[in-house]
Amino acid sequence: MGVPTLKDLLEEGVSGRGVLVRSDFNVPLDGTTITDPGRILASLPTLSALVDAGAKVIITAHLGRPKGEPDPKFSLAPVAERLGAELGRNVQLAGDVVGSDALARAEGLTDGDVLLLENVRFDPRETSKDETEREALAKALVELVGDDGAFVSDGFGVVHRKQASVYDVAKLLPHYAGKLVAAEVDVLSKLTHEVARPYAVVLGGSKVSDKLGVIEALAPKVDTLVIGGGMAFTFLAAQGHSVGNSLLQEDQIDVCKGLLEQFGDVIRLPVDVVVADKFAADADAKTVPVEEIPDGWMGLDIGPESVKRFSAVLSGAETVFWNGPSGVFEFEKFSSGTRGVAEAIAATTKGGSFTVVGGGDSAAAVRTLGLPDSDFSHISTGGGASLEYLEGKELPGLKVLES
Repeated sequence: MGVPTLKDLLEEGVSGRGVLVRSDFNVPLDGTTITDPGRILASLPTLSALVDAGAKVIITAHLGRPKGEPDPKFSLAPVAERLGAELGRNVQLAGDVVGSDALARAEGLTDGDVLLLENVRFDPRETSKDETEREALAKALVELVGDDGAFVSDGFGVVHRKQASVYDVAKLLPHYAGKLVAAEVDVLSKLTHEVARPYAVVLGGSKVSDKLGVIEALAPKVDTLVIGGGMAFTFLAAQGHSVGNSLLQEDQIDVCKGLLEQFGDVIRLPVDVVVADKFAADADAKTVPVEEIPDGWMGLDIGPESVKRFSAVLSGAETVFWNGPSGVFEFEKFSSGTRGVAEAIAATTKGGSFTVVGGGDSAAAVRTLGLPDSDFSHISTGGGASLEYLEGKELPGLKVLES
């Protein structure tokens, strides 16, 4: 990646300097309990390197989707506690984003100290479409690190957003790609340049519309495109099947017909599904061929024959990218499809293939199902950013680092 990196910053020297780091701490919570600390753990290499080098580290991050104002349920307090435990040092949490408490704490930092600002999305300027509003917040963030400060972009999950703490800050400070961002780009570039073949992409999730761009971008480039999850039912409807009460985007049926006509030799769809009489963990369930989905029932997982066929295709792949679960894996009764696909990808990893889990729900599924991260070559921290990168879209948070 042709941008300055953390290594460059460390070589310049950071001892005694304020360094603003944009991390991605958008972790899942059960109340105040972090259920998957993956993104926190992924931030440690960059943060530890800065701390060890004597920087005064100030971290900005978001959690959830607060409506531009403080909301206790989206506080970063649980993150500060877990991050402190992982770093083995106290991590202060400011009571605001760029207010009096953040300023006072920033001024009191000594070499190697860590300050986490409160959820940056508590400030409406973070996500504002108005450039002047975002710039005002960015200037306030810069004030926290001082005139000789630097900015490290290490939240890959947000680099596709033109937001104050991601994009505008980088225009105001010497900027560098953190270890996580650099590693993510390096991995994803292997999925777009000189890819080892056969190349298989596995897509799931709920809506075709969410994945349409990546389907159109990758279908001409891959050897196999496996489709599962809720989005599969719109494709099945495009084939003329009745899908009962399954998730269906009727406005995308013609689009799916066109994709099947153009890429029918590449796209692989389920041949059987697990259907339920309601959307619930304790629903009555049965497995049926895709052409026999009963009226009033909904498909919540791919069936065993689909898993078998998908596994056979994946077993011969040299490169695999997976984004999106194959079913409602959060319900044990409907987790077999996602588990089967994940285990098939893991098996190819052990056979020497290059496999990438594209973040988001896929990464959550890996951990929920108890599969070790080491079963895959790489687990991305940025689902949306990964997809947009593979679509060939310009990611503002990366582009600004090149300037």
